[in-house]
Amino acid sequence: MNKRPALIFAGCITAIFGIIQTGTTQTSNQKIGPNDRERAKTMLADMRDTVKKHYYDPTFHGIDMDARYKTYKDRVEKAETLADAFRTVAAYMAGLDDSHTFFIPPNRSYRSEYGYRIQMVGDACFITQIRPETDAAQKLHLGDQVISLNGFGVNRKDFWQLDYFLHQLAPKPASDFTLRSPSGTIRKEEVLTKYIQGKRLKDLTFDHGDTDLYSLIFEEDKEMRLLRSRYIEQNDVLIWKLPAFVQNDSEVDHMMGVARKHKALIVDLRDNPGGQEVTLNRMIGNVFDHDVKVGSRLTRKGEKPMVARSRGDAAFAGELVVLIDSNSASASELFARVIQVEHRGKVVGDRSSGSVMEAYHYQFQAGADIAVFYAASVTGADLVMTDGKSLEKRGVTPDVIVLPTPEDVANSRDPALAKAAELVGVKIDSTAAGKMFPFEWIPLS
Repeated sequence: MNKRPALIFAGCITAIFGIIQTGTTQTSNQKIGPNDRERAKTMLADMRDTVKKHYYDPTFHGIDMDARYKTYKDRVEKAETLADAFRTVAAYMAGLDDSHTFFIPPNRSYRSEYGYRIQMVGDACFITQIRPETDAAQKLHLGDQVISLNGFGVNRKDFWQLDYFLHQLAPKPASDFTLRSPSGTIRKEEVLTKYIQGKRLKDLTFDHGDTDLYSLIFEEDKEMRLLRSRYIEQNDVLIWKLPAFVQNDSEVDHMMGVARKHKALIVDLRDNPGGQEVTLNRMIGNVFDHDVKVGSRLTRKGEKPMVARSRGDAAFAGELVVLIDSNSASASELFARVIQVEHRGKVVGDRSSGSVMEAYHYQFQAGADIAVFYAASVTGADLVMTDGKSLEKRGVTPDVIVLPTPEDVANSRDPALAKAAELVGVKIDSTAAGKMFPFEWIPLS
């Protein structure tokens, strides 16, 4: 078992990048064989042992994890497919109802591309991105409201679990939608999933598998590119699009050095799932002229303050606005809330995800030369703000709430960024704002 550093990530980040995993020995919908059933049982036992050893609450919120294990082990014994077995292991972890504690299954030998992205806007769900040259491009429209997906109503409370199920645990061959168009028309659509086939098994030994190993690294590099910082200088304002908290100190300091040349800084944390605690602390230290207590880390060993050290005279001292939305999670929520609590600036947009814990990733391997990798994300600490409240399941409510209408989404307008610019004295049309940071898809090949 390998342990990765502390992360303040939402669960969905693992669908973007992270652990290099290889394919399972059969497709997940085939009838499960004896070897894969034994692997699934081992995975379940690893999940139990890791949670019992590392979960921040030794009482597990009153759940008897051993009794629960026996129940779910029986279910793995009865699972008819590998997908059923994986869902059972995931359900065991889901009993804790913790956004940062979950099962990370082995990657399949194929990648599923749905061709669309959905997002909560306020309490409604919308189609916000459509990939060209997919079945989705023929059947869906930006601004369509998702009333139901695969027979289930879509709501904010369970959205992260839906995302985890669709993109990581059990990709579906088709998505069955009930939709409401911006004009109010209700219709049903079946959208077929595009599959990108890879090698079913990968040999990661340098003697025989250097091609496989380097191809995995290349795939990760392509995905990491989407997490790079982007920025635009608009008059005397710097607009910084930060997709995740993955930068090192020098990278954060460089961007803040650019910001110091401007009177105002807009930090766009929309769609930002979080990241590393060290990056969060460096970000906070770069916008305050004094040390700031972010909150307290509550662990099995007790309570410990989490403090961001100021960069003093090197910190940015101008006006500050932070943009968030329903996909802003973990570290991005903490940054936004600190700005609010310390009255350092304004927060604009939609209420954030409410997925704020500190997690560690524990990696496991079944097999040696031909390996199957899987992992557990386990919360090691709850993070309580200086007002005595946790953001978990609450999120951050912006100072200025700006929700795009279905027509805004349909026409790729960005009223929230336009409002943020207005607050610092710059007029940007919402249509122009919507073109500043074009959405980027992960390359298909």
